[in-house]
Amino acid sequence: MKKKVYVFLFDGFSDWEISYLTPEINKDERFDLIYFSADGNAIRSMGGMSVQPLASLKELNSSEIDLLVLPGGTAWEQRAITTIDQLVKDLFEKGKTIAAICGATVYLGQLGILDNLNHTSIDLNYLKAVAPEYKGSNYYQNQLAETDKNIITANGIAPIEFAREVFRTLGLKKDSDLEKWFQLFKNGVWSE
Repeated sequence: MKKKVYVFLFDGFSDWEISYLTPEINKDERFDLIYFSADGNAIRSMGGMSVQPLASLKELNSSEIDLLVLPGGTAWEQRAITTIDQLVKDLFEKGKTIAAICGATVYLGQLGILDNLNHTSIDLNYLKAVAPEYKGSNYYQNQLAETDKNIITANGIAPIEFAREVFRTLGLKKDSDLEKWFQLFKNGVWSE
């Protein structure tokens, strides 16, 4: 049975933050990559790309989600997205993996998900300012990407590190292949 990776899309999502992640998952036959939006209607990314999601939020069955990817975007920081709050809370409580980058880490901070887990974000002071309900500063890691239990977080300038953490969690590549992939895309170095 294929693992299901769901990617939440919304108007203004940061398309480049998932650009290293999604092609690798999509070409691996062990996974189904499903894009969804709140209502299933077409959305426009921050870069102006129009995308037609495969599903709407109401069509999802949370028990089928193996990993949820939340790309960044200013809508998170403005708390303009609340329609997926219950889904995210349910997945977290069930121990399902949630991967958030950039502004989406602020969203997890707003929900209290980062309060007791090692995590990273855009910047600790920014996270505290934009998410006043956030109480996880003792667990903040000044890293580009961090994984603790079922939560993956990344700074917005780290889409390659973000992808690597997701790949590692999914078991997408062997460690040696994962390191080769990382060196190629991060540093332009390929080794046999």
